[in-house]
Amino acid sequence: MSNIQFQNDLDKLVEILPPKIRDQLDYAKMDDAIEIVVDIGRVPEIRHSDGKIEYVGDVEVTIEDIEHITSHVQEFTSDNRSGIPGTLHRISAIRNRQGKVVGLTCRIGRVVTGTISCIKDICLQDKSILFLGRPGVGKTTKLREISRLVADELGKRVVIVDTSNEIAGDGDTPHPAVGHARRMQVRQPEYQKDIMIEAVENHTPEVIVVDEIGTEAEAQAARTIAERGVVLIATAHGNSLESLIKNPTLSDLVGGIQSVTLGDDEAKRRSSQKTVLEREKQPTFDIVIEILDRNTLAVYKNTAEAVDYILRGWPIRPEIRKVDKVYTFSESNVAQQPKNPTVLDKINLLDDKIEHPESLKFSFSRQKYVEDIKKYKKIYLYAVSRSIAEKVIERLDLNAEITRNIDDADIVIAHKNFIKGGAKVLSTAEENRLQIFYVKTNSMAQIQKVIKEALDIAELNERQTFYDITEKALDEAKAAIEKVLAGEGEVELTPQNTQIRKLQHELVEQHNLESKSVGEGDSRHLRIVGGKDFKKQLGG
Repeated sequence: MSNIQFQNDLDKLVEILPPKIRDQLDYAKMDDAIEIVVDIGRVPEIRHSDGKIEYVGDVEVTIEDIEHITSHVQEFTSDNRSGIPGTLHRISAIRNRQGKVVGLTCRIGRVVTGTISCIKDICLQDKSILFLGRPGVGKTTKLREISRLVADELGKRVVIVDTSNEIAGDGDTPHPAVGHARRMQVRQPEYQKDIMIEAVENHTPEVIVVDEIGTEAEAQAARTIAERGVVLIATAHGNSLESLIKNPTLSDLVGGIQSVTLGDDEAKRRSSQKTVLEREKQPTFDIVIEILDRNTLAVYKNTAEAVDYILRGWPIRPEIRKVDKVYTFSESNVAQQPKNPTVLDKINLLDDKIEHPESLKFSFSRQKYVEDIKKYKKIYLYAVSRSIAEKVIERLDLNAEITRNIDDADIVIAHKNFIKGGAKVLSTAEENRLQIFYVKTNSMAQIQKVIKEALDIAELNERQTFYDITEKALDEAKAAIEKVLAGEGEVELTPQNTQIRKLQHELVEQHNLESKSVGEGDSRHLRIVGGKDFKKQLGG
């Protein structure tokens, strides 16, 4: 059972409607209504959350009906929006070419509690969170509830930058749904970026909540806020993390992308073109949550890692959370530190003391990536022989099993000739972000080939070898950095390919040191020396 409880001020919205519309409304059918549409020359409509449209009576709307509604609400702002004081309802106008209002969309605002229960552990982590999703899927509702949670339960200083008064309602007093969070109204949408910065400079917030970051200037303002140590909770235009990465206006929210030219060896190793896309900088938001529908969320707990994986074409699956399911979370996930810190542990501790907000911190881990590939997988079969699949898993001693419930599956394997009848299976797989692999026949050879492909067995050894080499090269660079920081003039590393040298260069930059590539061909390698700031510290 869902624990979502609906509360709304529907009566206040109904009061502003003309009597001929008001008298026709059936309150019993309004529980899932999301908006009332009133257009001149058309019958009024009620639109429901399931996409259903219900017509109110059979009398067309007149200009007098429109004027009756507009006379009972506050003056429309430059974005053609208004509201009803003390409520979360939003009234949006459609104008003709002369500027006269000819249509209204009356969005029904509700206080919906329980929508973040499945991600409460994430909301309490003191990390910046970005919500993505199509319009009407509940992004603003979740911002409202998180504002109350953080302000009331954690006692933090929360400031809501409320551009259209959607989060805290219309009027000068914020709606009780946001708890003790403060609200700054935005006079016009184009000033949102300025109010975001003003909130940080004037009101010392610990958390800022923003709805609909949609321009490059707002994305830059968000980065400025994050770099000042303020937690951001926001929504952005875009249905998925992948689409956001490809959006040149907003990609900076997740680190931005840049074009990088690879050497011949590295391009061959990656089986890619010589010019590839890579993350440019540290993401503004630590966590990205895609709202797939009102009850389903896809959580990327490490934005930097997720973006790196997507840009490299590596398989990554977000954690799926359901609003109507109960989750239990441990209070502490802090890993135990080793008793005797190694040289690399000391280097990592030194990292925390060095300020380098703009530097790129690569988040992919060879060990974690290999573990993700090797970890236990549940496979859902559609029109594929279960007995043969089980024999393949047993014979190859694979870390996998067949499941009868697609909601528990990590991978779907379907028969290509029968998939036309499996539209529901495909839609469920897409909703759960599952990869789908197809077999052409139910033969042992074909099923074995596809299972190996699905579990990525063929490429595992090659990837593991590559990341072993990369990890050793970065370990060598860290050890060299410690030597230079300890006073050694310069240290030369062993020869590496272009891509690994690039990683080493960036690691050196994070420690305010300088490095350059020396040597030719296969002998080309890094030479690390103290940087300018380092030399000043030594009095050099």
